[in-house]
Amino acid sequence: MEIKKTYKILTLVLLMQWAFIQIIAQFPAFIEKYYSNDLYPYISQLLRVILGWVPFSIGDLMYLLLIGYLLKNIYIFLKYRKLNLKNTLFKFGGILSIIFFVFQLNWGLNYLREPLHNRLNFKKNSYSTTELYNFTEKLILKVNAVHFSITNNDTVVIQNPLNKREIKKLGGEAYNELQKKYPHFEYKHATVKHSLFSIPLTYMGFAGYLNPITNEAHVNWLIPKNTFPATVCHEIAHQLGIASEKEANFVGYLAATSAKDPYYNYSGYLMALRYSLFEIYRSEPEKYEILKQTLNKGIRKDLQKQQDFWKSYQNWSEQFFKLFYDSFLKANKQKSGIFGYNKVVLLLINYHLTEEL
Repeated sequence: MEIKKTYKILTLVLLMQWAFIQIIAQFPAFIEKYYSNDLYPYISQLLRVILGWVPFSIGDLMYLLLIGYLLKNIYIFLKYRKLNLKNTLFKFGGILSIIFFVFQLNWGLNYLREPLHNRLNFKKNSYSTTELYNFTEKLILKVNAVHFSITNNDTVVIQNPLNKREIKKLGGEAYNELQKKYPHFEYKHATVKHSLFSIPLTYMGFAGYLNPITNEAHVNWLIPKNTFPATVCHEIAHQLGIASEKEANFVGYLAATSAKDPYYNYSGYLMALRYSLFEIYRSEPEKYEILKQTLNKGIRKDLQKQQDFWKSYQNWSEQFFKLFYDSFLKANKQKSGIFGYNKVVLLLINYHLTEEL
């Protein structure tokens, strides 16, 4: 009887938590100062110290236990055909209340913080088609130069000599370089893990994720090697409290292109180029084809390999999972949802109005 009462209280607390989030969301400066800059860095570092030494993902094991718990309850229901709807709803509400609290405390409140461009002191104005074209042309020159500096041959695809575990370890060094310019991107106790769900993750169309409960950053170990560094930097950005996907893309780009490792540089510029070219393709496919032909042949081959990789895993479930994640992002005040990834182009163009590419 006491357990049932506890679930009822926790369900009521869930509603109170939701109401609190709606109110505090109106004060991003407060969240920025007292949570994102004061409390959160300690929580994030503490979790990395406690869990970082474990060679596998504790968060992924938690997901497996949750899936097993749900399957067990479904099996019991199907076998005995007994369901007390009221008690079940309160039980579900109680468990969700605990998860919601830990999620918001450990990471989720970062969704409500001030926009990144305010912290980095650059404006976020809309861009014209001409500005998009000009930026993309400069980006092509840059990625061509980085590609040729590695290969000394503009027709071959870059082959990173390191394995993915070695590449992953360089993520912390990339942020050490970025910290020299932006001290608030300090990254101690670096740890990024391979996802135990890399195979299903690929079928879902995702390259990585952060577990917001354990603060473990995960990278899909199946993705092409030349996209791996930028993905590592993206997930580390989430660990540092950059919740927005467009901002994590942007900070990941800054870290990868700040790194001393040329393969990280190439991955960062290539990621930015993919998003810029996609924005052009959506409005003017003919211009996209013209610009694409100005890329080194080796880069065009690389982009095709990446496209072929993701196409080989496309299936009906991908849209379902992306729709679910889109709804999750919108529920956390990310108006663009999953399309927010592409909004990185807006940040890139405005940032490079004053910062040299």
